[in-house]
Amino acid sequence: MLCLCARYPQLHLAIQNGFSSAGPSATFSFSRIACVLSSLTSESVNEGHPDKICDQVSDAILDACLEQDPQSKVARETCTETYMVIVFREITTKAKVNYEKIADVDLDANKYKVLVNIKHQSPDTAQGVHGFRPKKKRRAHVRLRYDETPELMTLTHVLATKLTEVRKNKTCPLKLNIYFNTMRVHTVLISTQHNEKHVIKPVIPPQSLDNKTIFSFNPLGRFVIGGTHGDAGHTGRKILIDTYGGCGAHGSGAFLGKDPTKVDRSGAYIVRQAAKSVVASGLARRCIVQVSYAIGVPDPVSVFVDTYKTGKIRDKDILALIKENFDFRPGMISIDLDLTRGVNFRYQKTAAYGHFGRDDPDFTWETLKLLKPRKA
Repeated sequence: MLCLCARYPQLHLAIQNGFSSAGPSATFSFSRIACVLSSLTSESVNEGHPDKICDQVSDAILDACLEQDPQSKVARETCTETYMVIVFREITTKAKVNYEKIADVDLDANKYKVLVNIKHQSPDTAQGVHGFRPKKKRRAHVRLRYDETPELMTLTHVLATKLTEVRKNKTCPLKLNIYFNTMRVHTVLISTQHNEKHVIKPVIPPQSLDNKTIFSFNPLGRFVIGGTHGDAGHTGRKILIDTYGGCGAHGSGAFLGKDPTKVDRSGAYIVRQAAKSVVASGLARRCIVQVSYAIGVPDPVSVFVDTYKTGKIRDKDILALIKENFDFRPGMISIDLDLTRGVNFRYQKTAAYGHFGRDDPDFTWETLKLLKPRKA
């Protein structure tokens, strides 16, 4: 696990506009210093974390189902403990999938016992998600975009994720563009089983570090027992790490193990594309887009936009542009983003290191649309 805390003089605007009201699922906090400085913390875990192992198993099963049957309906959960993996919940598919074999991914098949308990999707749920009709619950999906990095993600989240890249490669080919030249890294906390000397300096830009930066490596001391031997895991328990590392609001629903008819996933992907396009088109430096749905109604209940007073045009005009350029009906989201394609370990790749800000053609929601305001 890695936690990184940075201070932004500019973030007081976000707080004044309610940015900190992310709901009970948020695991971060802001503190204003003299009404100007704010602390922002971002967290990342790697693919060996027990929760991430479960996420990868759930999405590997989704990939296998969609590869054979693009109309598969999947709501898959996985949990794990020492020498045991349990795969359960609902799948309706024509695909022939060896769930036990998939559940052995990254685990010692000779030692782990795999239990599978799968049932078909209930008819009540099915009538709300099949075809072009939406989802199982009324749910809001919120996505945030920043212009701090080329990935259009918050800098703290990018740095936390890239530290794992360095851990694996021992080098960092990353070059970051920082637009907040007064931002400094306040604290770096690493709890992991590796040598920290290859990580910090190659990743964090030197202008963001100073003699007051706090470094804390394995503060509990000995860290030998890890993975499923050290903790239990469950699908969907790292939803903030999967998105923006705690920097912003979240719709509360996990993505992993769910097919595109579940707007927990597809709704989050389309608003990522919408908000990213707003920032990339130069209409705002920060943008949050929220969409909410009600079961059985194809069109969203509401679409909301806030640029935190960074917009070049009015928020209501940006909202009009978004509605003109993006179709928020679940069936059309699936078509426009090609979400029923499960080949190339597409969804399993999202199960570690985040769903957003990644340069991969399978992440179709990262594709930009140029939004041009109408001339008066």
